[in-house]
Amino acid sequence: MLKKTLLLSCVLGAATLGACEKTKEQFDFSKKAPDEFAVVKRAPLEMPPDYHLRPPRPGQSRPQENTAVQEAQQAVFGPETLTGAEETSSAPMSEGEAILLQKVGTDLTAPDIRDVIDAETRALNEEEKPTIDRIIGGVSGKKYEAPAEVVNAKEESQRIKENLEQGKSVTDGPTPTVTR
Repeated sequence: MLKKTLLLSCVLGAATLGACEKTKEQFDFSKKAPDEFAVVKRAPLEMPPDYHLRPPRPGQSRPQENTAVQEAQQAVFGPETLTGAEETSSAPMSEGEAILLQKVGTDLTAPDIRDVIDAETRALNEEEKPTIDRIIGGVSGKKYEAPAEVVNAKEESQRIKENLEQGKSVTDGPTPTVTR
């Protein structure tokens, strides 16, 4: 009788544990779908017109594949405009582009938007702070950091160019940030 009771309690315990969602997660019984953003579309293989080509170097970009910027340019401006970002930015804006930007509301953007977002983020961080931290002041050990600094793109580009010209690593020197 004791053996039957013990066996029955073990079976019931195993069934109960198997039904718990936390147990499934803890023992990793749940299904895991593949990451849809990790799938990369590759251009089809093509026969080269000249068989005396050198093999590609590891890490070099593929000439038959467009970058994300080039694909976006193609989608917006058409397939005939596959030029670098420098060339398209210096081209004069057409009347249609100007109307599109006006309809989107780019002229209505606030110049101090970064300050507004930082203030809202600080307010949300303060709201989400546990009550004990608000009363005592950071006892739970959780650190609430200010929003990240913003890199000054023009100065950073200039710093990288100077480092490359001088033969230094691109990581040498401080990264310039936008001051507010």
